[in-house]
Order: sequence, then structure tokens, then C-alpha cells
Amino acid sequence: MDLVSVQSVRMARTRTDLARGTPLGGGTWLYSEPQPGITELVDLTGLGWHGVTRSAERLTVGATCPIADVRELDDSPLFQQCADSLLASWKIQRIATIGGNLAMALPAGAMIALAVGLDARLLLWTADGERTVPAADFVTGVRTTVLQPGEVIRAVEFPLPMPRTAFRRIALSPLGRTGTLVTGRRDATGRTHLAITGGATRPHTLLATDFEAAFESIDDWYDDAHGSPDWRRAMSHRFALEIIEELA
Repeated sequence: MDLVSVQSVRMARTRTDLARGTPLGGGTWLYSEPQPGITELVDLTGLGWHGVTRSAERLTVGATCPIADVRELDDSPLFQQCADSLLASWKIQRIATIGGNLAMALPAGAMIALAVGLDARLLLWTADGERTVPAADFVTGVRTTVLQPGEVIRAVEFPLPMPRTAFRRIALSPLGRTGTLVTGRRDATGRTHLAITGGATRPHTLLATDFEAAFESIDDWYDDAHGSPDWRRAMSHRFALEIIEELA
């Protein structure tokens, strides 16, 4: 798709380059449809963010890391499971970025499921500072996030060691967009945490100990051509119960 309104493309070199323009990561969505009103692109790849770094406490994935590289991480099965949930060819996985998938904030965002499922935090950059937010709080609705004007996702920080996890996903067709996706993780204290994405307009996290009450409070089941709210709710409930039993 030609972006006919774009007049300039700048390569970001420092934080101050983020002050204006539309951030460009992999561009797989940006170039997929017309973007009226966008006149300037700022290429984030010029900042040279490392793909993956590790410390004793966390695994940090740069926001411009391609999903294909995220898929190859073997610290948890969720890396491959969530990457393969993305409705995209291997060619797209080599270009699309983890940060871009998060920032798009689509209910079916596979990297949203990954980050929330593994209790990650997102490092956000502005031109003159930074802040961190829990991945579970980052997406606020369909294509809405907590990002403020001028902010970009710098990195996704996954705590180490990785917990034991479980995964369930369904779509209306074998290669269809996610209808609902439920992950579970068992923490060091033995508690099971559930994360529901895809089926609702934003991520929901629940504890197994009060699952039914928390589940009943979810009131934003998504409705589009890829699944009805009632079906998404029923499958999410079924998957959550299966995961609770699997991780017990």
C-alpha cells in the first residue's frame, strides 16, 4: 500500500527524534491500508535496540524485535505458541515486531497474550523520559492503549525464572483469527493465574482461587465476524477450567 500522504521518512537516532512523526517499526500494518493524515514516519530501527538481553531477574525483548525471533526463545512454550497464533505467514513474522503487535491493541494480538500471560512489564519511552506499565494494564480497549502522545514501546521485560504455563486457543477456521486465547501460569507460591485475550476487548487476568466470581464480572466480550460474544465467553470459560485443572 502506497502511503500517498507521507512527505518524509526520518531514521530515529536519539530519543529526541521521537518528538514528532508516526513511529515505524516493521510496518506490516502501517502499509496494509490507507493512512490518511500521516505525513511523516520515524523509523525506530535506527535506534539500534538489541533484540534480546538477559539478566538474573529478567529477559528483555526490544520492541523492534521481529516476532520470528521471539518465536525461537525457548524459555517458555508460550513464546512459540503465541507467535504461531498470529494470523501471518513466516514472511510477515520476520518483519512484524513484538512492539508493533502490542501497540496495535487488537483483541487477537498474539504478543499481547504472550506479555500478559507471562506477567511482563512494558518499558515506554518518550523524548525526555521513560516509565513502565504492567502488560495487563497496557491495552485499554480495541486499538486503544495507555500510550501518551510521543511515547513508544521501548522493550518488553519478562520476569525470570519462567513459570510453568498452559495454553488454549480457538478460531472459527484452522487458519482464522483468534476467537479467544487463554493462558495460565503457576507462580512460585503455587497460585494459578489466568489471562484471557482475544475473546474480550482488552486483556483480563484472574486468579484460580476466585475464578468464577471474577469471570462473571467480565462484560466486554468481543463481537465481530470471527466470533460471537456468547461463543467467546463459553469457550473462554471452558479453557480456563481446563487450565486450572492442568496446572493444579
